[in-house]
Amino acid sequence: MVKILGISAFYHDAAAAIVVDGKLIAAAQEERFNRIKHSADFPVNAITYCLEEAGLSIDELDAVVFYDKPLLKFERLLQTYYSFAPKGLLSFLKAMPVWLDEKLFLKKKIREGLNKIQPYNKKKLKLLFSAHHLSHAASAFYPSGFEKAALLTIDGVGEWCTASIGIGEQNSIRFLKELQFPHSVGLLYSAFTYFLGFKVNSGEYKLMGLAPYGHPHSEQTIQFIHFIKEKMVSIQTDGSIWMDPSYFNYTTGLKMVHTAKWEKLFGMKKREEEGELNQSHCNLAFAIQSVTEEIVLKMAKEAALLTGCNKICLAGGVALNCVANGKLLEENTFSEIYIQPAAGDAGGALGAALAASFIYFNVERSLTGEKDPMNGSFWGPSYSNEEVVRMNKKMKASSEYFDDFEKLCNFISEKLADGKIIGWFQGRMEFGPRALGNRSILADARNPHMQKKLNLNIKYREGFRPFAPSILEEEAHRYFKMNQASPYMLFVASLHSEWRLPLPDSYEQLSLKERLELQRSQVPAITHLDYSARVQTVTKKTNPRFYQLLQSYYQLTNCPMLVNTSFNVRGEPMV
Repeated sequence: MVKILGISAFYHDAAAAIVVDGKLIAAAQEERFNRIKHSADFPVNAITYCLEEAGLSIDELDAVVFYDKPLLKFERLLQTYYSFAPKGLLSFLKAMPVWLDEKLFLKKKIREGLNKIQPYNKKKLKLLFSAHHLSHAASAFYPSGFEKAALLTIDGVGEWCTASIGIGEQNSIRFLKELQFPHSVGLLYSAFTYFLGFKVNSGEYKLMGLAPYGHPHSEQTIQFIHFIKEKMVSIQTDGSIWMDPSYFNYTTGLKMVHTAKWEKLFGMKKREEEGELNQSHCNLAFAIQSVTEEIVLKMAKEAALLTGCNKICLAGGVALNCVANGKLLEENTFSEIYIQPAAGDAGGALGAALAASFIYFNVERSLTGEKDPMNGSFWGPSYSNEEVVRMNKKMKASSEYFDDFEKLCNFISEKLADGKIIGWFQGRMEFGPRALGNRSILADARNPHMQKKLNLNIKYREGFRPFAPSILEEEAHRYFKMNQASPYMLFVASLHSEWRLPLPDSYEQLSLKERLELQRSQVPAITHLDYSARVQTVTKKTNPRFYQLLQSYYQLTNCPMLVNTSFNVRGEPMV
C-alpha cells in the first residue's frame, strides 16, 4: 500500500489530506479546528485528524507532499523585485524576513510541524514538493473518474504560473500552455474585490454575489467594461491576458492597486470596508464579472481545441466562480464538466497527495465508472451519538433524542414549513468552502422574508448576499435550466420562467433595497436578482440522510428544495 499525506499551508486555506493507494481516506481544513477563517497555519490539527482517521502514524507514511515549490516561488519574488527596482523597497523589506524564516526553509518548518503531532524517524521521512498548478490539476482530474480529459486551472499565482491548460490521461498529466505572473485572472478579480471594499482571498464570492445588482445595459456598465478591456487588460482569443502594470500594485507594493489611477478611470472613490454600496459599485462588479466570464470561456475553448477532449476538469480559486462555471455549462463546449469541490488552495493538499500517488509512485489508477469518486466531499470528522449526548450534558443543552430518523425528518420538515431556521449537523464534515448538507443551516425557500432574516439575524452578514438551494436531483430540471448534476454548488443556473414572477416596469429605477426586497419567484429565498441560483443537487447515494429530509419536506410542502447555507456566522469558518 502507498500511503501519502498531502499538505497545504503558509499562504491561505491550510489543509491536509491522506490518500492510500490513490484513494482518498480523509481531508480537512485547518480553519475548522483552530477557528481562524482561511487559516495559513501549519495544519497540525487537520493532519492529526487525517492520521487518526486513516489509522496511521507518520512513520508509516510513504511520503509527505507539500502542494507547491517554495524555491521557485522565491525565485519569482526576487526576480519581480529586481525587474521593478527601485520600486517596492518597503514591500521587499516586509516580505524578506517572512520568506527567510517561514518559507525558504520550508523543509525545516514542515519537519518541526510534524514533530508537534508525534515523534517520528526524521531520516525515514520522504518529503516531496508538487508544483502548485500540478496540485490543482491533479485535485480535479484524478477524482473526476474520467479516463481522459482537458484540464484548466486558474488562480491568483502559484510559483510563476497563474493559469494552465493541460491534458490528463489515465495516470499522466501533461501541461500544454501556461499564463505567467504578473498577468493573472485571479489577481485581476482580486484587485476589483479590493477596490470595491472586500477582503482579498475571502471577499471574491461577495463581489460575485454583488454583480447581478448591476444594470447590464446601462451606459455606465458598458463604459466600465470598455475601460477594463481597453485600459487595464488585453484579452487574446485563447483567453491569455496582458495586464497593464501601471494600474496594479500587487507585484511590489503593499496594496493591490494604484488607487488614485483607478479612481480617476472609473470616476468613483475606492469603497471602504463596510461602506455604503451604491449603483456604481454594483455596475463595476457586473463589469469585472462579465470580463472574467469572457476570459474563462475563451480559455476553456482553447483547452477543447488543444486537447480534442469533450470532458474538462477545473480547479484553482477562479474555478469557485460558479457564475462563470454556469456560463461554461450553457456553452455546451464539453459534454461533462468536473470541478474539484475544494478548488482553492485547500484542495492543493489533496492534489499533491494524488499527484505523488499516481505520478511519482505510479499507483495503478482504477477507473470503476463511479459517478462521483469524491463521494459528496464528506471527508472530515464525524461524531457519534454518545459524543453528542456527552456534549449536551456538559453544556446543559435542552435536547430530545429520536429513535426513528423518519420521525425526526417529519418533525424538522414541519418546523421548516412553519418558518423556523434549522442547524443541521450530521455525518462527516465537508472538505471545501461549501456546506453540502452535513454542516448546514436550512430554511424554507418559499418564504419571501427568509433571505433578509437569514442574512441579518442569523448570519450577521451583508443583506445583498444570496442563498443557495439544495434540491432533490431528480427534481432539479423542473426548476432550473441545467443539463448536468451540481452536487457541489459550483454551477449557477437560471430558474425556469414558470416559477418566475413579473417585475414592475419601473424595476431599473428602484433603489438597491427596493430591488432586494421585491419578490421575483415562487422560491424567493434562493432566487437572485437575475433569476439565478447556485444549485446543489442531492442524491440518495451520496447523502442519504439529507436526501431523506428533503423528501420528507417535499411530501409535506410539494417543494423539493431548501435554502442551504453554511453553519457559521460571518467571519467564522463552518462549525
